[in-house]
Amino acid sequence: MADNWVKAADRSALGDGEVTGVVVAGHEIALYAIDGEIFATDDICTHAYAKLSDGWMERGEIECPLHAGRFEIKTGKATAPPCIDNVKTYPVRVEGDEIQVNLG
Repeated sequence: MADNWVKAADRSALGDGEVTGVVVAGHEIALYAIDGEIFATDDICTHAYAKLSDGWMERGEIECPLHAGRFEIKTGKATAPPCIDNVKTYPVRVEGDEIQVNLG
């Protein structure tokens, strides 16, 4: 993956157990804070147009607010119908108070 690290948000703006949607270089990204780690996926569900960041996060999964499909946050794997296509994930790093994602 190409080295294309881009600031997505301030770390202090995302509390543990929270998910938020951001736009990074034209990409809609969902950021998740789980047990002190940050993860990133596409923010748009692969089943139908809905923002995953408007969904419910529980036990390492995000549930789409539209049809209740779910994805494993760390891997992007679709875990519940009607979602069958995985959601894209992005590498994340934290530099100081800056959350950065690698868009590739």
